[in-house]
Amino acid sequence: MLTTSAAFYFLATFYYRRKILTSIKLKINILLIFFFANLPSALFPQVSDTLFFSGEYSVKVDSIKIEGNAVTKPDVILRELTFGPGDFVTPKIISYNVDRVYSLGIFTRVNLIPYRYNKTNIVLIKVEESWYIYPLPFVEFQDRDWKKISYGLNILVRNFRGENETVRATAALGYDPKLMLYYDHPYFIRSQSIYFTAGLNYQNAKNKSSLANQLYGGDFNQKFITGSVDLGKRFGLFNKLDLYVGYNYVESPVYIKGISASDGRIDRQFSLGASYQFDTRDLAQFPGTGTYLYANLQLNGFGMNNISYQIANLDIRKYFTLWNSLISKFRFATRMTFGRLVPYYDFSYFGYNERIRGYFTHEMEGNNSYFGSAELNYPIIKDLNISFDFLPVIPRSLLTYRFAMYVELFTDTGVTTLWGQPLSIKNFNTGYGTGIVFLILPYSQLRTEIAFNEFGQSQFILGLGTSF
Repeated sequence: MLTTSAAFYFLATFYYRRKILTSIKLKINILLIFFFANLPSALFPQVSDTLFFSGEYSVKVDSIKIEGNAVTKPDVILRELTFGPGDFVTPKIISYNVDRVYSLGIFTRVNLIPYRYNKTNIVLIKVEESWYIYPLPFVEFQDRDWKKISYGLNILVRNFRGENETVRATAALGYDPKLMLYYDHPYFIRSQSIYFTAGLNYQNAKNKSSLANQLYGGDFNQKFITGSVDLGKRFGLFNKLDLYVGYNYVESPVYIKGISASDGRIDRQFSLGASYQFDTRDLAQFPGTGTYLYANLQLNGFGMNNISYQIANLDIRKYFTLWNSLISKFRFATRMTFGRLVPYYDFSYFGYNERIRGYFTHEMEGNNSYFGSAELNYPIIKDLNISFDFLPVIPRSLLTYRFAMYVELFTDTGVTTLWGQPLSIKNFNTGYGTGIVFLILPYSQLRTEIAFNEFGQSQFILGLGTSF
C-alpha cells in the first residue's frame, strides 16, 4: 500500500513524463509538417526564370544593366556600345563591345552577359574599375631609346569625377628634363558630344637634327615652352573632328637660319590646326579588327615674326582576322612639312619616336617621311584574367590584370626626303623579324623582338607599348 508521499511522487512523475512526451510529439509533428510541406520542392525543384544565352544566338535586347561601376557614370560605358535596346546582339557583337568598353582604359575586367529573365532579354555589363590615382615616381625612355632615361614624379588622376577625365602633372629630370600639365574631358558638353583638351609643357630638349648640328658645330639644346587648347566633337561612335590653337616658344643658343624659323634666336609663334579621326578598332590597346584613319593639318606663324610653314599628317591602319585567331595588321603613314622656312626642330624623323625595325637606331630626317608596316599576330595566351588578391595592403584594382601573349611576324619600311628630292623605292630602308608581345592591360604592353635589315644584320629590340 502506497503512502501519501509515495502516491504524490507517482502522480507528479506521471504528469511531467506525459508533459515531456506531449512536447516531443508536438515537435515531431511540426518537423513532419515542415518536411512534407517542402517535399515537392525538394524532389521536384522549380525551373529558374533566368536563361543565359550561349553558343550561337541572335537576341533582341530589351534592356541593359551595369554592375561594378562604383565611380564610373553609366553613360560613359553606354556611349561606347554599338547596340542599344531594340537591337540584336550575337556572340561576335558581344565580343567586339567587350573590347570597346575595355578601350576606355579604366577597367581591369569587362564582361557582357546576355540573358533572359521573366521574358525580358537583358545584357548585363559587369566591370571592375582600375586604380585611378597615381602619385608615383617613374622612369621612362625618351624616343623609345633605353639610353635616354628620364625620371621624376608623375601625378595622374584618371576617371576624375567618374567621367573618364584625365588630370596629369609631370616633373622629369635626366634626358630632356620637362614640366608638364595636361587635362582631358571627353564629355565637356555632353549634350553635343563635345570634348576638351588642354596642355602646357616646358622642356629643355636636345636637338635631333644632324643637319642643325653641322651648322652649329656640335650638339646643342633648345628650350621649348608650348601650350595648346583643343575643342573637338564626336559624331556617332566612330568619327571625331578637332580644332585646336597653340602657342610655341622655342629658344636656341644662337641664331642660325633653319635652326630658328624667325629672324632671331627665339621663335614665338601661334599655330592653328584641324584634325579628323575615324576609328572602328575593337581594343585600342591591341586591336584585332577595325580601321583607324587620322588626318591633320597645322598652320604655323601666319607670317608673324617672319614665320610661316605648315605640317600635314596622314595615318591609315587596318586590322582583320585572317584565320581562326590569326590577326593581320597594316599601316601606312606620312608626315609632310612645307612653307617659307621649316625649322629643323619641326622636320620629319625616323630613329626617334617613329622607328623602322631592322633600322631601329638609324636616324633619318627630311621635310617629308613615308612609312609602311605589316604584321601577323597569333595568340599563345589570350585574355587570361589574373588577380593577386592575396597580397596585403595593395588595393585589388592594382592587382587585377587582363593578360595575353602573342607571337608576331613583321616587316617595316620607310624613307625621308627633302623638298625637291624625288621619292625613290631604292632609298627605302626595310626590315623584318619576329617577336613576342606581352599585354598587361589596362596598364602596359611589353615587346621583345629580333629584327633584320636587307643585309642580314640583326638587332634585338625591347620596347614598351604596341607597334601600332
